Amino acid sequence: MIQQPEPPKDCQLCPRLVTYREDVRAREPGWYNGAVPSFGDPAAELLILGLAPGVTGAHRTGRPFTGDYAGDLLYATLTKFGFANGKFAADPADGLELHKAMVTNAVRCVPPQNKPIGAEINNCRPFMLSRLKTLPDLRAIVCLGRIAHDTLIRGLGERLALYQFAHQARHQIGELAIFDSYHCSRYNTNTGRLTTEMFEAVFRDVRAYLN
Repeated sequence: MIQQPEPPKDCQLCPRLVTYREDVRAREPGWYNGAVPSFGDPAAELLILGLAPGVTGAHRTGRPFTGDYAGDLLYATLTKFGFANGKFAADPADGLELHKAMVTNAVRCVPPQNKPIGAEINNCRPFMLSRLKTLPDLRAIVCLGRIAHDTLIRGLGERLALYQFAHQARHQIGELAIFDSYHCSRYNTNTGRLTTEMFEAVFRDVRAYLN
């Protein structure tokens, strides 16, 4: 049974993801090209749970939500609500620090077309659950998208029918408050499914809850 909160960089649990990772490595040997670890404050009260690394984002840079548009919106929002120091420059050496917050993904290795399959989500869930256990001050989780929401609810041993995903929904499971948001991907923002105002509304709710 997996106990560690982070998979090894060269994790071999998911054959399809290993093959894709190695294909990308062959084309871009200078990229991070591995399972992307969580990033943030060990004293986090808030955990942001995304879907998976983007191929030209976190898979390239080695830090969640770093190198693509989703990170621009996420870290700007975290800064606005006091969870980050505002030094995000889409580079792991930019000096960005999170305050009482941590960012991770439901699946730690980049999937083809940004679409992990069920077995891959299941394989990575124990890392997520182990990460939760390392955060003694954790009070709230923001799930970015339905897959993140579903894997968390399943991991906590609850029925999805009782905790349905919806943007700006809030659920309570034990001492954890769970907040849902559409994923801050460029696709969602370009199509108008998610606006900056909608995204900020979720974190305004989180900040009010934590305060």
